[in-house]
Amino acid sequence: MTATSSRAPSSPTTTQSRRARLAAAAQPVSAGPQTAALAQGVGASHARAVTLSNAALRLDVLPHLGGGIARFDWRGDGGALTPVFRRCERPDAATDPNELACYPLLPYSNRIGGARFECDGRSVAVPRNRRDEPLPIHGDGWLARWQVDEATDTLLQLSLDHGHGAPYAFRATQTFMLDDATLSIALTIENAGCARLPFGLGVHPFLVRDDATELAAAAGGLWLSGADFLPVRHVSVPPAWQFGVAYPLPAALVNHAFTGWGGHATVSWPRRGLMLTVAADADAYVLYTPPGEDFFCFEPVDHPINAVNLPGGAAAHGMTLLAPGERLARRFAFTVGRNDARGEGPARESRRRRG
Repeated sequence: MTATSSRAPSSPTTTQSRRARLAAAAQPVSAGPQTAALAQGVGASHARAVTLSNAALRLDVLPHLGGGIARFDWRGDGGALTPVFRRCERPDAATDPNELACYPLLPYSNRIGGARFECDGRSVAVPRNRRDEPLPIHGDGWLARWQVDEATDTLLQLSLDHGHGAPYAFRATQTFMLDDATLSIALTIENAGCARLPFGLGVHPFLVRDDATELAAAAGGLWLSGADFLPVRHVSVPPAWQFGVAYPLPAALVNHAFTGWGGHATVSWPRRGLMLTVAADADAYVLYTPPGEDFFCFEPVDHPINAVNLPGGAAAHGMTLLAPGERLARRFAFTVGRNDARGEGPARESRRRRG
């Protein structure tokens, strides 16, 4: 896992902006998601949605709703669209981010215990950012309006200037790209404040789930959580949650941070004949499996929950201490393909019964 920490480059060049404007001008305006940032051009923060599309995938992004994703679909036989992430069918201005298909996690993931932490001898207070949450959660990016900087049929770059935030002042970008059957999401963040702080990045996809969905995501350990969902003890992964090979998702609630992950996972839907490969330059993930729901969350992140307050401090648990002007970058890739599960039925049913 490699994090970049350097001075931020200048803003997109005039040539890039001109190319994006030309692409936007050439984009036909039609009813639905396409009547959005691509048709309006770059520099828009009020767009409804931006649709990226190629022969294998479709992606709808909502710059005004945290730069989140409304849908990520795979094109099957005959071009029929099959959801990979749970769809947000009719997003509007009142849509809660947790109804989306995915959103960015920055400048930290999940909750901060006590709404404060220590850094370089300073006590840093972090305000609550959700009325229904007693603690600050997931940072600022998922709740902000992002600006469209560049848009083509298969690429979208968004930016967020949060330079006057407190305690986290930052500038961030999200770049979405479709390449054959792969969606890549690149996140960058720059410390725009006047003091060093721990930063972290991740993404929060809501994946489609049925009662046959399987996960393979081997990890070395996990943080058991208390009633407040904050970690209380680090343990070895219990057998039912090891996911060293494709294994059915547990029926019970799991809401824990897994550590020592190798940055590679697969999600299989045997009944749909579909598989998703996840790759990330991060070594942790949060798994959330709400019972009875048609989704689950597999969140690749570079640090566990409440890393800023864990023994040893944030840097010992995957976060990066950035001085003013320094940057951090991460990349997350989601590749969709067919899953031929023929002949594996008895073995799968046996694993399901044991789970």
